[in-house]
Amino acid sequence: MLTHAQIWRAIDALAERHSLSASGLAKIAGLDPTTFNRSKREGSDGKQRWPSTESVAKVLQATGATLEEFVALRSEEHTSELQSHLNLVCRLLLEK
Repeated sequence: MLTHAQIWRAIDALAERHSLSASGLAKIAGLDPTTFNRSKREGSDGKQRWPSTESVAKVLQATGATLEEFVALRSEEHTSELQSHLNLVCRLLLEK
């Protein structure tokens, strides 16, 4: 399973890979510059906020990264469970 921290780690790593801040990454993807701000990753009630699949798809398109590359950025470990989640996400994104 991909965790909240892993998804955000991958977004930060993708931005860094392209010499961008999280805000810069959002901008080049056509998103509001505050979309990936650290302050928006958790609500005032402490509830975790997750990026939308649409936001992730837009940053992948803008950077030319594949979903596989994005998921690999979350950490160095690769598991069969991760691969099954990746396959599900790919199917969902392709259905859009």
